[in-house]
Amino acid sequence: MADTKSQGLVFPTINSKKRAEHDDIDNEDYVAAKKSMLLSSAAAAAWEDPAAALASARHEFGEHGGVNMSIEASATFTVMEPETLRKMFSGELGADRDFFIYSRHFNPTVLNLSRQMAALEGTEAAYCTSSGMSAISSVLLQLVSSGEHIVASRTVYGGTHALMSHFFPRACNITTTFVDINDMEMVRNAIEVGKTKVLYFEGMSNPTLTVANIPELSRIGHEKGVTVVVDNTFSPMVLSPVKLGADVVVHSISKFISGGADIIAGVVCGPASLVNSMMDLHQGSLMLLGPTMNAKVAFELSERIPHLGLRMKEHCHRAMVYAQRMKKMGLKVIYPGLDDHPQHELLKAMGNKDYGYGGLLCLDMGTEERANRLMNLLQNCTQFGFMAVSLGYYETLMSCSGSSTSSEMNDEEKALAGISPGLVRMSIGYIGTLEQRWSQFEKAISRMQESGLLNKK
Repeated sequence: MADTKSQGLVFPTINSKKRAEHDDIDNEDYVAAKKSMLLSSAAAAAWEDPAAALASARHEFGEHGGVNMSIEASATFTVMEPETLRKMFSGELGADRDFFIYSRHFNPTVLNLSRQMAALEGTEAAYCTSSGMSAISSVLLQLVSSGEHIVASRTVYGGTHALMSHFFPRACNITTTFVDINDMEMVRNAIEVGKTKVLYFEGMSNPTLTVANIPELSRIGHEKGVTVVVDNTFSPMVLSPVKLGADVVVHSISKFISGGADIIAGVVCGPASLVNSMMDLHQGSLMLLGPTMNAKVAFELSERIPHLGLRMKEHCHRAMVYAQRMKKMGLKVIYPGLDDHPQHELLKAMGNKDYGYGGLLCLDMGTEERANRLMNLLQNCTQFGFMAVSLGYYETLMSCSGSSTSSEMNDEEKALAGISPGLVRMSIGYIGTLEQRWSQFEKAISRMQESGLLNKK
């Protein structure tokens, strides 16, 4: 196996404007600059707020001094001396020293976004992928081998559930035990020492908004010798799983982090040793399966991350206000910011200060018929939002989870996960004024009352 230790992802590359005439790796100015970067980045690592961590991350300038970094759209990279190629392929030289082979391996623009994501999640390293599912599948295939085992939450995204319950057993001989993630004894008993390699759950579950006790689950996982992987797609900025004890964080960047419903992307954030192993030329899941992010996509995303904190605060603020008002109307609303949510105090204790309780809420309308009637009114009569899957968009997005994003699960699995037939998941947007949007919601509810279809708790 190639030694990829030198190919660190935390502080990759100094952005030189012109390549030197020789592949000089011992230049004193270079070494001094690297030490300076390491010191400033290490100081920033002791962070308390993800926005502060992002602001402390190294800013990458453009090739000609532009305030935005340049897009490195090349698929392949040249060297000045033939011996350098051998050193790169043997792992002696890598991206941390500004040596690149091929963009399926490392790309400077994608690395810049990866560095931002590592800062956001407080991890040593990160690497971005072409989708959230590619991030999830790649990290699990790196950590779990044929004949080994995963323990996972019952309530996860439908695609993740299908990957673990159908694809992995068939194609990889990897099995999964699904558990109630709030039942610590059940979690502990499901982990088979020596066989179980990963404990996997979502920080805030899709779609039921169950909040995982990340510190306690991490403690149990580590006691049993497993790697704790958390999907933080629903709660960027709100939760910092690694700070709370987890080992690895994955995201579908397509959601809140992108914010535009126009990009498909994912990321794995974790120890440098893990991320580098995933990029290993011989056995790396990212390197060999090739879920490569396009450099132009990485550039677009890197321009959006600086205002993620502002967007999340508004998503969360509006979700909180709407949830409180919906509850007063007598609707069956699920939102972690409400006092009656089972994990309200837990999230209050774990969450990053001032970011709220998440940008999603759920309304349980009891039946799919009532759920569909409400969504139809909200979209086609009052223009409150759109019937669409996904989340994190500036418009409110609504879907009936049981028949859409969780449809990969059978009825028994949905019942165990707490997904009722009439559960409407709402990703609350921020376009328009809050009162304007609330009046649109009220009008739809009035129409439901008039038709006699309103199901109150």
